[in-house]
Amino acid sequence: MTIHVRKPGLLTTLQDAGRYGYQKYGVIVSGPMDSFAHQTANLLVGNDAKEAALEATLIGPTLYFAAPALIAVCGPGFTASIDGVPAPLWRPVYVNAGATLQLGSSREGCRCYIAVSGGFDAPEQLGSRSTYLRAGLGGLEGRALKEGDRLRLKDATELGENIMRRLHADAGDAAFQSVKWRVSYEMMPAYNPNPEIRVMPGAQSDLFDAAGLEALFSAEFKVQPQSDRMGYRLAGQPLYLREPLDMLSEPVTFGTVQVPPDGNPIVLMADRQTTGGYPKIAQVLAADLPLLAQAQIGSSIRFRHADLVEAQESYLLMEWNLRNLRKSIQMYFF
Repeated sequence: MTIHVRKPGLLTTLQDAGRYGYQKYGVIVSGPMDSFAHQTANLLVGNDAKEAALEATLIGPTLYFAAPALIAVCGPGFTASIDGVPAPLWRPVYVNAGATLQLGSSREGCRCYIAVSGGFDAPEQLGSRSTYLRAGLGGLEGRALKEGDRLRLKDATELGENIMRRLHADAGDAAFQSVKWRVSYEMMPAYNPNPEIRVMPGAQSDLFDAAGLEALFSAEFKVQPQSDRMGYRLAGQPLYLREPLDMLSEPVTFGTVQVPPDGNPIVLMADRQTTGGYPKIAQVLAADLPLLAQAQIGSSIRFRHADLVEAQESYLLMEWNLRNLRKSIQMYFF
């Protein structure tokens, strides 16, 4: 089974949960920018949450389905249509053979995820199908989608087949059919065009002057055009150290907030490097990374202090919501 790429969108790549175990060799993790939307899309079509899905940025692709498929599209602010008819997001959708899915541009969010039951049949490289563009690694020949590509699909999962049978019976000759329910807003991150992001103190936070530490939680920061999957460059009130500092590079992770000499912070994202030599003023909570991933160029970001307990509770709540979604789908369709 294949999907034909009619239009690739602005930047559409294949991403699974990421390439772990190789950072000691300088190989980055990659993976989805918004892990919640990525996992949810996979769960809705009966996949393992870590399965590879398409990540579309700002303007989505146009995809022709040569065979029937079960899909889910998840992401804030996007619109979708199948053969010109508006199609829902955040729910399983059966697509008939010969239908075309078109994703529009995002009104508020930045990224959406397109999962297909069974997943995409792309080769693994270093244990992952995630695309890392700078190294030409993973995904489809290590690059973004382009017009004319053919995306091979693996066989649908058993759960996906069950969902497809039910929806196929209701679809008839229509281009698609979806379930009547959708993912609850209550279980989703609080997506916002100008989000408030919770952070914990970074390893060098105590080396910043009082004005810088106060500004981190009182000032507004704008996402700059130089931002990408590697990191979000922010501009606002500069954050300065009490005195100059020369430091050795240290390990960094998704959500590490580094501050270069100009005082404008950089939040490291999915394609982050493995180590960094700038002082780290803060660390974004894992549960808030999806909010940051959906911020567009020009979005306003505010930071709020959080402690370890809040960080753990928010992460466990997100995982609990995803686990409950998986169980609910299994109970409903088995």
